[in-house]
Amino acid sequence: MSVVHSPEQLERVDEIIKRNDIRFIRLQFSDIIGAAKHVTIPVGHWDTAISHGVWFDGSSIEGFARIAESDMYLVPDLETFAVVPWDMDLSTARVICDVYTPDGEPFDGDPRYVLKRQLAAAAELGLSYQVGPEFEFFLFRRHADGSLMPLVPHDQAGYFDVSTDQANNVRRQMVDALQALGINVEASHHEVAIGQSEIDFRYGPALNAADAAMTFRITLKAIAQKNNLHCTFMPKPIAGISGSGMHVHQSLWNLAGNDTAMYDPDNEYGLSQTALYFIAGQLTHAKAIAPIIAPLVNSYKRLVPGYEAPVYISWGRTNRSALIRIPRISHGRHRSTRCELRCPDPSANPYLAFAVMLAAGLDGVKRRLEPPLPAEEDLYNVDGNRAGLDTLPGDLGQAIDELRRDEVIQSAMGQHVYERYVEAKTQEWNEYRLYVSQWELERYLTVY
Repeated sequence: MSVVHSPEQLERVDEIIKRNDIRFIRLQFSDIIGAAKHVTIPVGHWDTAISHGVWFDGSSIEGFARIAESDMYLVPDLETFAVVPWDMDLSTARVICDVYTPDGEPFDGDPRYVLKRQLAAAAELGLSYQVGPEFEFFLFRRHADGSLMPLVPHDQAGYFDVSTDQANNVRRQMVDALQALGINVEASHHEVAIGQSEIDFRYGPALNAADAAMTFRITLKAIAQKNNLHCTFMPKPIAGISGSGMHVHQSLWNLAGNDTAMYDPDNEYGLSQTALYFIAGQLTHAKAIAPIIAPLVNSYKRLVPGYEAPVYISWGRTNRSALIRIPRISHGRHRSTRCELRCPDPSANPYLAFAVMLAAGLDGVKRRLEPPLPAEEDLYNVDGNRAGLDTLPGDLGQAIDELRRDEVIQSAMGQHVYERYVEAKTQEWNEYRLYVSQWELERYLTVY
């Protein structure tokens, strides 16, 4: 099968290759769990790659295909072509790819395609979906032998600290690398916990944001390694302190007129009826999307009261304990109207996370669901049962069970991804259930 690219795209990429004397090109894609995968080719094979794609064995990729159906090929998306800034000695570029079957059809198990399907569903309703994720992460020191244990946070700073923030220089290197890759960084700062930082990039179309999120994680890990540090997006690496989230700012836009579909000046919160339907849909499906947006056993050790992570299925204005927060609208800036989902964490596959978040919200729009009354009190100090508030699943096992009961989210994922995702996560949960931890040995061994 031949692949067609626009002359403008081909000319832009050819100019980048020549200007930077590119010798190798990484073809990047994502497995179902969200790990970035690469096939690297010498630049001499680039013309073949853009004309016919690059074949690979999908049976070796988590959740992709079985041995009998393993042949697949990668088609580069030339809009994502960029020079890798930390690999200049080898003059390497990276391009994100879509996965196709031998029949020339998009592969149902490609997470990027799952998101594209949901964006097409939004377009059928006359809407586009824009997101702005905020990534929190930890930096840990490496010991002389290269090991990480016991964990030693990179610094002892706190929220927005400067004088004790040893990660400031590292974050600036990270921001430089991200911007070299075309990611528009808006802010970076130290977070609440020791050794914890946050970098935010500008909101944009969900597919571009998901591509940027994958690149973001790769970039930060590479820059940390150059500084003899380890960057982790594990949600809760240290007990007793705040974990890392990936708060996602979301907005719907009208394709006709290119203006926000979220704003209504007559509403108390400045929200349109479409926005309220969207919020209601996400609250309705919050439990079922949990194993995708908070995908690890460890994720549910972050989603507990007392550490700035939401637990109750609720929404409110400027209420950081709510699952969905509505930031205040600045005067004259109605186009910034948005809702912030606060339960995702940075270990999630961004393609699947944005896809199921959108599907949940669109279900609310299509069914005209009304959200419950907003919760404006501090929910960290409220008895949710007395307040009549439902909660997120308490662990990964419960979250998987909720997904198994939700046909809307299953349909959004597609049968292939749903079945293999649940299979992988169920195996992860069972391994955890059967594991005897050090805590159990210390607690019980000599007592019983």
